[in-house]
Amino acid sequence: MLKLFIYREITGDTYRELQEQQKLASAVGLNRIPDESVLSRTWRHRFDYATRDFIKRGAHLLVKEVHKDGLSVEGIRPKHEVISPQEHDVKESKKAKAKEARFDDKEISRTTRLAREHCFTPFDSGRADNSSYDDSRFFELQTFMGMVGCGTAQGAARFQYRRGKEYGPHGDTHLRAVKQFEADSFLDGFQTATDRLLSVIESEVTFRRPVTVALDITTVPYFGNVEGMSMVSGTKDGDRRAFKFATLSIVGQNIPLVLAVEPVRESSAWDNNPPNRIHRVVRRLVRQAKEHVPIEMVLCDREFDSMRVFQTLSNLGVNYLIPKRITGPERKAIEKMEEDDKEVAVESASVHVEQGSHAMQFLYVPSTKTDGTTVFATNARVTPVEAEAFCRRYSSRWQIENEYKSIKHDFLAKTSSKDYRVRLFYFVFAVLLYNIWRLTDFLLKAAADGEMDYAPVITAGECVELVSSALLPPD
Repeated sequence: MLKLFIYREITGDTYRELQEQQKLASAVGLNRIPDESVLSRTWRHRFDYATRDFIKRGAHLLVKEVHKDGLSVEGIRPKHEVISPQEHDVKESKKAKAKEARFDDKEISRTTRLAREHCFTPFDSGRADNSSYDDSRFFELQTFMGMVGCGTAQGAARFQYRRGKEYGPHGDTHLRAVKQFEADSFLDGFQTATDRLLSVIESEVTFRRPVTVALDITTVPYFGNVEGMSMVSGTKDGDRRAFKFATLSIVGQNIPLVLAVEPVRESSAWDNNPPNRIHRVVRRLVRQAKEHVPIEMVLCDREFDSMRVFQTLSNLGVNYLIPKRITGPERKAIEKMEEDDKEVAVESASVHVEQGSHAMQFLYVPSTKTDGTTVFATNARVTPVEAEAFCRRYSSRWQIENEYKSIKHDFLAKTSSKDYRVRLFYFVFAVLLYNIWRLTDFLLKAAADGEMDYAPVITAGECVELVSSALLPPD
């Protein structure tokens, strides 16, 4: 049985698929492959956590080695299915990849400049032509502040010390310039910059279309007085307050770019905002993203478990895969599955809301985190045999969590400003820097005919330093 479960982790087969492969029996030392219920009970009850972990780690290591060596092995699962988020957070691994790629500073600088020029040219503050500083000088200062992780006043002072007293603006001058960027025009500029970024890689065969995207909401903490702060919302953590931003990003075996950003305006005790309708945020994000690339699948977390969200995505012509909150009906279905010794089940359903209706399914599959069952909602047609493998696609959504971590820790400058124009500018600018980093990494890999995996060959710190050091073209 140990050999059989190792085989299952290598191939990604479901219990039913294993049971149908009776020819495996002799190879693993069994008279016959047990049925699904026996396999499920053996895995959950006869193997303890340490044994299950040993099987997964060993099998997944083998999968990685096979893909690393470019071997042709029939039935082996894709590499991205066995890579954990922790592996992509190890900085030493990133440095090792950069050294292996042997990209020289000249090539990295040239590629970074190309990405940078495509990002920043769509933005215009509307300031007078005879202003003391060009807009790009403020972009350079903003990049520097994100790199060193400090606030405006300290960042401006350190920037002047580094580049010259007359070269960079004072902190208050910088904030006044930032407020000149109107929110709507700045978000439009982000869309133009995104389109230009994608045009750079349009001919690259390693950029796969249609794309799988992840949609989520992130928070930037706010600690001041909330009175009059209509864009500050409550959070799940009790008394905490924060600005909220929704993003839609490419995930999976593709270049991880943020395609759309949308401020989230919620109703709170200190404002007169109407109740938030999350499906409207979803609609705006997907519409923006579809202007750039075709979308095949949208992955969301349980926060988006809503019939209106389901219908909105269906109306936009995209498939979705969203974990469902387990309530009374789902618990009864799971209890029935346990009575029938079923590991997987598919339940047909339909959505009926004022915006329309469509057929959908609830997929009941083994949880990857506990010994229980996870329920997913989807508008794709999935059979019980396909359900478990189909739901594994959701694992690529973890990339958006790493994305938020990088945006906030590597690119987002600090500020205590109560002005929402400043908060929006800082966050969207950090997203732009993240996209520059990822485009630079993609172009370097493409030039070297490298593997387009998630781990970058140039670190975020290296990229942002190049941007902040030479934003303006040489004289």
